[in-house]
Amino acid sequence: MGKVIAFNMLIKTDGFTTITTPRQMACYAGIAPFDFQSGTSIRRRPKVSSMADKELKKLLHLAAMSAIRLENDLAIYFHRKVEEGKNKMSVLNAVRNKIIHRIYALIKNQTIYKNNLVLS
Repeated sequence: MGKVIAFNMLIKTDGFTTITTPRQMACYAGIAPFDFQSGTSIRRRPKVSSMADKELKKLLHLAAMSAIRLENDLAIYFHRKVEEGKNKMSVLNAVRNKIIHRIYALIKNQTIYKNNLVLS
């Protein structure tokens, strides 16, 4: 995560006081999928909301694309899920969600990110 995403997240969340959980941030950024169901018979695939902060979603998308190009745990996760037959955009959305959850974990624990991945 770079300075641009960090500054945008600080501004959008007002210093992580207005949006306090990673799930809320995922909904705000348009990353969390929502089920569509009407009654008992009409069901559709879960989809992300179109009423999202598109600027933040774009920045998270670029961060996820950058993350899967490097040798790290997110790239390993992405390639494993794609090999299992998952849709690439669906897995990329999950990577975006993982980035948000990691940011909130670091803020909550007040720590610096340490990549402990050992590639063999």
